[in-house]
Amino acid sequence: MEGLTIHTSSKDYPVYVGTGVIEELGSFLKEKFPSLTNLLIITDENVGERYLSILVSVLSDFKPLSYTVPNGEFAKTFEIYQQCLTFALEKKLDRKSMILAFGGGAVGDLSGFVAATYMRGIPFIQIPTTILAHDSAVGGKVAINHPLGKNMIGAFYQPEAVFYDLDFLHSLPIHERRSGFAEVVKEALISDLNFYQWLEEHISNLEQLTEEQFSYMLEKGIAIKGSFVSKDEKESGVRAFLNLGHTLGHAIEGEAGYGKITHGEAVMIGMVFALELSCELLGLTFNLSKFKNWVKKLGYEIAIPTHLDHQRLIYRMKQDKKSVGGHVQFVLLNQIGEPVLKEIDDQYLLESLKMYRGEVE
Repeated sequence: MEGLTIHTSSKDYPVYVGTGVIEELGSFLKEKFPSLTNLLIITDENVGERYLSILVSVLSDFKPLSYTVPNGEFAKTFEIYQQCLTFALEKKLDRKSMILAFGGGAVGDLSGFVAATYMRGIPFIQIPTTILAHDSAVGGKVAINHPLGKNMIGAFYQPEAVFYDLDFLHSLPIHERRSGFAEVVKEALISDLNFYQWLEEHISNLEQLTEEQFSYMLEKGIAIKGSFVSKDEKESGVRAFLNLGHTLGHAIEGEAGYGKITHGEAVMIGMVFALELSCELLGLTFNLSKFKNWVKKLGYEIAIPTHLDHQRLIYRMKQDKKSVGGHVQFVLLNQIGEPVLKEIDDQYLLESLKMYRGEVE
């Protein structure tokens, strides 16, 4: 079984992408973890209902345990995190046990953080079931949310492997497809003009993606993510560029209430805003009107929700992990494939938000 390899300073691990790759998970575990004692699958309500029986069947030799958490960002709370730890303790998982994160990005974030902190760290494997999770499953950023900020409580903790079976993607609702595709667009914008042009040319309807399109764009996105992670595992430098669109996007998620707007749809708003700033401040030469028309045809809303207050959004952005000394930093683009970090003055940011919303002529 061939796959991509993610190289980091702490660990190298494989990523397997394709139809039916989950069938190889059992043999992988037997070969790589011969002393494995217990397997705990953490999944969410939607994925559990549809696919848990398939995964349990594949792993029948291991008699895995399973624990089901709420869907989406509702899983990434202190309460659910503690419940997962309690379940693991009650079932007597030890340091030779393993956690399988079976679901979307939220389940992966939560499960990885449980694994990172249970008995000071036990191994885990990511089994993504959404497009969005192609980004979050690779790179080892695991976390839960705090009411004052998204992903503020977490760790850098790499998985042992990623098994990305495309069969799990077919039942995704359209809003989840949009959420995940936004991260693919981000990866193209920060690294690869040719990949971006391919996306713009070939992806015109997210409800009618072919298996070849799925496979190509996900493998390409994972490879891009891996290249940044290999250079900067703990986000002290270039890895921060993977946050294009996330400064405003995370603020929108937090102010709207986690789970009220999908991560990727909020990030798309943040990306359009960042591209506008890039044109204004850095002279980015980019057909922004064409970009806006394309993503709107794909079903994205690119306006900041009208009920969100500008000052509250700025307050949220100041709590972003990229902020330094209370100053908001954005990932902007000098050109496609050339991202930079830029500190934005509060007053300029406020006026830009008003302009973006059309409140100032």
